[in-house]
This record gives sequence, structure tokens and C-alpha cells, in this order.
Amino acid sequence: MFHSRRTILTRSLAVPLIAAGVASLPTQSAQAADTSTLINGDFEADGTGAATPAGWSTNNAAGQSDASYTEPGGHSGSYRLSHWSAAAYRVETYQHLSGLANGDYTLTAWVRSSGGQNSAYLALKNTGRAEQRTDLPPTPNGAWIRLVTSVRVTNHQCTVSIVSDANAGNWINVDDVTLTPGSTGLAIRGADVSTLKKSEDYGGVYRYPGGIAADALTILRSAGMNYARLKVWVDPADGYNNKARVLTMAKRIKRLGMGLLIDFHYSDAWADPGKQNKPAAWASDSFAQLKADVYNHTYDVLHALKAQGTKADMVQIGNEINGGILWPDGRYDNWPGLAALLKSGADGAKAVSRSTQVVLHLAQGGDDSGARWFFDNVVSYGVPFDIIGLSYYGYWHGPLNDLQTTLDDVASRYSKPVFVAETAYAFTLDNDDALENNIATSSQLVAGYPATPAGQAANLRDIMNVIEAVPDSRGLGLFYWEPTWTAVTGNGWDPADPSSGDAWENQALFDYDDKALPAMRWFSHR
Repeated sequence: MFHSRRTILTRSLAVPLIAAGVASLPTQSAQAADTSTLINGDFEADGTGAATPAGWSTNNAAGQSDASYTEPGGHSGSYRLSHWSAAAYRVETYQHLSGLANGDYTLTAWVRSSGGQNSAYLALKNTGRAEQRTDLPPTPNGAWIRLVTSVRVTNHQCTVSIVSDANAGNWINVDDVTLTPGSTGLAIRGADVSTLKKSEDYGGVYRYPGGIAADALTILRSAGMNYARLKVWVDPADGYNNKARVLTMAKRIKRLGMGLLIDFHYSDAWADPGKQNKPAAWASDSFAQLKADVYNHTYDVLHALKAQGTKADMVQIGNEINGGILWPDGRYDNWPGLAALLKSGADGAKAVSRSTQVVLHLAQGGDDSGARWFFDNVVSYGVPFDIIGLSYYGYWHGPLNDLQTTLDDVASRYSKPVFVAETAYAFTLDNDDALENNIATSSQLVAGYPATPAGQAANLRDIMNVIEAVPDSRGLGLFYWEPTWTAVTGNGWDPADPSSGDAWENQALFDYDDKALPAMRWFSHR
């Protein structure tokens, strides 16, 4: 547990909660004077037990003056701010700044939270523009997470606010709060839509939340999605995700004004850390020919895209290549071979367009040591790349603080922008076809995120928050993995087996009535 209130007061009646937050809470009589810089953001000035830390003010619901206080156990120093009570509570700890130069400002804070609140968030308000918030993610493992939120000040003032609208026993800790000039945001709010065309061809239907059927890409674009990812197989058994299909989909994507990421698997089917099988057409080629195969295939697809006016903005040289590509020649334990093949792919991409950004993509986004090992070798062998992509599925790859550690470290260590190339979460544990889902039981879920539409939305929101907080604006954004891969007979996981099912439909962004889910709205919140 991460609260240690000295005196626990039990109340028999919880105060009614309001959806609008704490805007109507009474203000305590002891108010902090306005300042032009944030003071006591580390909460070190008062020691233990300050209900209203120096420089800050506190709004409590009636009878709840004990819910905000300072206590030992800071992120970097000796003390922190905590919100907690044995009864349901609403509290705001805030500091008003005036005399600010107009412009963009970023609030940064280290936080942790029990989860379970009606809402718990950082906010910037009273700036002359709309209030900006960042929600606190649940951190039941007790690890600190750095969060940011930005706003444009147009009236020379700003209120920094820390808010809890909480149930009995919920807690948050906050420390090392700063407000500095500058802005944050996510440039990429994307999704992988590789299975969409096959779904449509086999009868897949997609609807707005109100039930009106429409083109799935149009629905996603209207929700704020600005980038799409398409995988490329060399000669797939079902004829989908090959060069011709990618060219067709690219036209639809570009017509909607979205960026395009091409994901080369260098295989006839799925390539990932557990399998990197050569395409059948390349299986007997010498290593010299294999390098030419990679170059020519990469160049061919990207040149065709450029020729039809749909140039790729980014390109992945391999998919989840922790174990290498094109085994055995490019396995992880043969770095001279792997590096040569990766260089061939990167060279093929840059030969088409120098502006196309080359991405190297790993799985296991919470594994910082593994990412270091891989990219240290990449740099040592002189493999050119522009961006680092990481897959992150919280139920497989660890808590959010592990993702933050990896993103922060690789962005700084290699001076490269980073993004989450794949992520997804369940909105239900129910099944919609005959194949059991990858996430099928409550024991597989991430603590604090139920398998509900709201839980799915919160998971996506909090991953976005962590990416946005990568220092030096190096967190580019993310791609939600296969939001349109709903359960449609014929559109299964195995391109060679028309009867295969879909183990991911409960993580799509369309529900079992084909309606867009609430998580999709987070594409527009950055």
C-alpha cells in the first residue's frame, strides 16, 4: 500500500460524487499567493502532514479536510503529496500562477495510483483556453510514472491542479511537479489495418457508435486516426497483404489524408520473435542473392507506392525482429548476416525516397535490457535507421513503468524518436467465433484495466500518456493493432487455411455489433 496517513478517520456516509469533477468544491480560507513560477513542486517545504503544502491551496468536499496531505516517501526527495481517505472523497490540490508570458507550457509530474477512482488527474486550467488534463494510470506495483500535459496560456495565468474524485481507500501520490515553457503531443495516432480488405471482401461491416454503417477507414479517420500501417508478405497463400493489395489500400489511406507505414515481414506469412521464415521463393538462395532479394523486394513495393502517388512515410525493415530476420542467415546469433540484411532493406527504402523514415521494430516493449542489447549491436554494425518501434501489450510485456523505462532509455541512448508499433487490449472476455481468444480469462488482464469498453479505453489512454512523456518530444505516438479485425468467417489468422479463426476480435475497436468502441475517441485527444 502506498498511503500511510497518520490518523485514519472512518465515515459512515460517503459524499455524493459528481460527474463534473471538483469544480464546485468549497475553497479553504488559507490561500496561496499568486506567483509567476511554481513553488514547492517537490513538497519538501513542510515535512509530514501538511494538508495545504506551502505554495499550494486545497479544495475539499465538506467534511473531508483530511484527504490531502504530505507524507514521507517522495519520488526523488523525502516527501510527497498524497490523496487518500477511508471514505469516499473529492479533493483538489492546486496552485495559481499569474504574470506568465503567454505561450505554451508543459506540466510534468511523477505519480502513482491505486486505481479505482471515479477520476484522478493532473490539469492545467484558467489559461484563457480549454482545460487540459492527463489521467493518472493505476500503478498497483507501486512504481512511479512520469506524466505530462500541455496548454497554451493566453491570459498570463494558469492554475496547476491535482484532482481526486475517489472511492474509499483509493490513493494517489504526486511529486516533483514542474511547469516549464514548451508543448507536448503525439504526432502519430495510428492503427494497423492490414486485415481490413479481406474482412470487407468476406462481409465485414463497420458502424459508427450510433449504428450507421460506413467505411471503416472513414470511421477511424473521423475519430482522429491520422496514420495507418500495412504489413507486406511476399507470396501469401490467400493473396492478401501482398504488393497488389497494399497498393490498393494505400490509395484509400492517402485519400483520407493519413500517413502510411509499410511493415515488411520478409516472409509469406507471419514473422515475429518466434518465427522468421524465408519466403518460399527465396528459400534456396545464396546469402548474396538473399541480400539482393531483400533490397529488390523493398525497392519494388515502395517504388510502386511512390509511382501511384502514395509514397510510404515510414517503413519497417522486418517485423518484431528481436530474433532477427530470414532465419538462419539473419538470426540474432549471426550479427554479420543480420546486419547485412537489414542494411539491404534500409538501402532499398532510401533508394526510393530519402525522406522515407526507416524503422527497426522490436517486440517486448518492457524489456529495456533486451532493447539495449539489440540496438547496441545495430549501432556497432553500422545499420542505418531513423526511428525505433516497440510492440507493447501490457498483459505480456510488463507494467507501464517498464515501458516508460525502455522508451526513455532507447530514445536517449540512440538519440532517436520512438513509437509503440503495436498495442491492443480487450473490451470483453466473450468470444465471437470458434477460436479461443489470446486474452480469454480475467487472470490474463492487466491490474486496473477490466475487460470492458471503459477498461480498453483507459488502457489505450494511459499508454498514450506514457509515450507523450518521453523527454525531448521523442515520443511520436502509437499504432493500435488491428482495430478492424473483427470475427468474420474466412478472415482468420492462417492465410493458408480459410477455416481458421480470429483470436483477436475481443481486442478490436469495433464491438460484436460492429459499432465503434469508446477507445477509438482517444485518437483525437492528442
